[in-house]
Amino acid sequence: MAIVSLPISFIFYNIQGLAQFYYQLSALSFIAGTLALAFSIPLKKFWNTAFCVFLYASNFYQALTSGFKEPIIVSVLVLGIFLYPSYKKIVVVVFIPALLLLFMFLPTYNQIFRENNWSEDVDADAAYKIALDATLKSQQSGQSSNWMFLVNRLSEIDMFTDFVKSTPDYVPFYGLQLVKQSAIAIIPRMLWPSKPITEDLVMERVYDAGVIRRGSNVSAKPAYIVDAYLSGGPLGIFIGLFAYGAIMQLISQKAEKLFGGYILGTALIFSGLFQIFWRGLSFEFLINSVFWSYITMFIIFRILRQTGILKEI
Repeated sequence: MAIVSLPISFIFYNIQGLAQFYYQLSALSFIAGTLALAFSIPLKKFWNTAFCVFLYASNFYQALTSGFKEPIIVSVLVLGIFLYPSYKKIVVVVFIPALLLLFMFLPTYNQIFRENNWSEDVDADAAYKIALDATLKSQQSGQSSNWMFLVNRLSEIDMFTDFVKSTPDYVPFYGLQLVKQSAIAIIPRMLWPSKPITEDLVMERVYDAGVIRRGSNVSAKPAYIVDAYLSGGPLGIFIGLFAYGAIMQLISQKAEKLFGGYILGTALIFSGLFQIFWRGLSFEFLINSVFWSYITMFIIFRILRQTGILKEI
């Protein structure tokens, strides 16, 4: 699954209108490779383990040069979770400190990487080396960037309070408008070339709430819980979070039913295709991703059944 998904994802990336399948399949390839590594180590088969280490290292390097913190944290976290059943003590001793170190130094590394790669057009490989070297040699752990990450970015509470201040006092609740816009986002652009740009639809409520000014070169998409509040206040949050958990559970159970259990159903397919559930996003992006990931899950199921890889007992 790891080997097949990766090249197919790059093919989709270069076909107009199918780019979102690139993100689904590349995430599936990463999960498959990490799961394969977690299974191969206890088997003590050298070549299997070596190949899986190569896959994992490639994915980790890609995460380091992405300019985002989340893929790096997820890379370490997922491997630790998959290894835990076989190596409980080692995972506790190694991976928990590793995650703490990431939270201490990653904001500084990421800030330096973005300054070089995004602002000064330094290529990703050179920017990665500069950022890593500067972070390791730094006399301080980047208290400013750490505080911004842990308080304002990781929790998203700072942005949430801005929306609470403006809605419903100055901007009325949106009701079902955001759900309707999400239905629009699902329609492929190749079928509707003049479809509104999803980013513009989302940013409109950010501007209305005064979170950032119009014309700013900043993306500040609200989190899922913010959109739930904007739709119906505290009751909207309750309904939204209940639906979030229920839908996750139903999809996970469907995946296990289709693919014959937890390992293939939840650990591989659900974790690979529905990673957006781990972090949430605004309604439009979340619902669009979940809808098409669900379609992809059934396509993979049919392919595995037709090829005889997956058989009904």
